[in-house]
Amino acid sequence: MSKEQITDLIKRRLPEAGLINTALKGVQLFRVTKAMPCMPAVYEPTVVAILSGRKEAVLDCNHHVYGSDRYLLCPMTLPVEAGAPQASEADPLLGVVITLDPRMMRELTMDIAAAARDNRQPRDSAPAALALAAWDTRFTEALLRLLMLLDNPIDLEVLGPGRRRELCYAVLMGEAGAAAKRAFGIGNEIARTIDYLSNHLNEQVSINDMADHVGMSRAVFHRRFKEATTLSPIQFMKSMRLNAAAMKIVKGKAVSEAAWAVGYQSSSQFSREFKRMYGQSPRQWGGAAHLPDNSGFWGGP
Repeated sequence: MSKEQITDLIKRRLPEAGLINTALKGVQLFRVTKAMPCMPAVYEPTVVAILSGRKEAVLDCNHHVYGSDRYLLCPMTLPVEAGAPQASEADPLLGVVITLDPRMMRELTMDIAAAARDNRQPRDSAPAALALAAWDTRFTEALLRLLMLLDNPIDLEVLGPGRRRELCYAVLMGEAGAAAKRAFGIGNEIARTIDYLSNHLNEQVSINDMADHVGMSRAVFHRRFKEATTLSPIQFMKSMRLNAAAMKIVKGKAVSEAAWAVGYQSSSQFSREFKRMYGQSPRQWGGAAHLPDNSGFWGGP
C-alpha cells in the first residue's frame, strides 16, 4: 500500500514528463515517457527509488538495471552512463531522487556503531561504487513519510530534517547498508579522495597527490581505488572530466570552454580523448540531437 501511495503522490505532482525540485531540500521527482539511451553523466552521492519502469546505470561496462523492486545507492561521486532505454508513454519511468548529505550520513554511521557498541575498524575493503537494495518495509515507510510532508508546509519546515534522517537511517540499515557505512564511516578514504577530485577537476591532480591526501602509499591507494570504483585512478579522472565536459557541451557550452573547465590545457588532446571515448568529436557531439524531451533528467541519477 505504501508504494501505491508514493506512486499516487508523484503522479499528482508530476502529471507530465519532467524533473522537478520539491520543497524538500535535495529531493526531486521525475517522470520519463520517452526512451532515453544511456548517456554520460556524473552521479553525486544519491539514492534513486523507482516506482514504475526501469532505469540503467553503467559503470566501467557493468550494467546496473533496477526498477520498483530495488533502489540504487550511489555513495560517492562517479562518472557513469545512465538512461531509461525502455521508457514510453505506456510504461513511464517514475521515481524519486534523494541527494545524500555526507555529514548526516557520517553522523548516523557513527551513531549506529556506537549504539551497537561496535568499535571495530573496518576490514581492508573499499566501499562499493554502486549498490542495489531491496525495498524493505523500513525504507518504503520512511520514503512515504518524507514525501507526505509536501502536503503541509508547516510539517515540512518542522519535520523535514528528521524525516530525511529517518530515510538515511533506513538506507544504512538496509541491504545497501554495508556499502553506505564503508563510504561514510571510518576508513572512507576512497570516497573522500573522490570528493576531493570532483572539486578539483580543473586542476592537475596526480595519483601521488591523491594518495598523499588520504595518507596511503601509491600502491595501496591504487589497489583500494580500483576495488571501490572498478576503474584505475587515471581512468577515473579521465572519465570524470570527459563526462562532465560532455554534459557541458550538450547543454550549449563551447568546446574550448568545456575542455578548460575540466582541466584540459590542450584542445587537441581533449578532442582526441573525447572521440576515443564517445566515437564522435566534441563538435559532432554538441551538434547531434542527443537529448530527448526529458533533457533535464539526462544529467541526473
